[in-house]
Amino acid sequence: MTTDSSSLFWVKSSYSSNGGSCVEWAPAYASAYGVVPVRDSKDPEGPALALSVPAFAGLVRFAKSQG
Repeated sequence: MTTDSSSLFWVKSSYSSNGGSCVEWAPAYASAYGVVPVRDSKDPEGPALALSVPAFAGLVRFAKSQG
């Protein structure tokens, strides 16, 4: 991503389990730019992925299929 991901408003995915895989995304950025930032909530200073909307939708479909 070209923006500083620490300045984004991050929301934890409702599909994240309490003790396991925790994924956060930045919905306001996604709405404004059509790119969905995704990061590991356990490493907020770490890298963020910039997914296309179709790729993010695929990630959500995959998460739903696993639970």
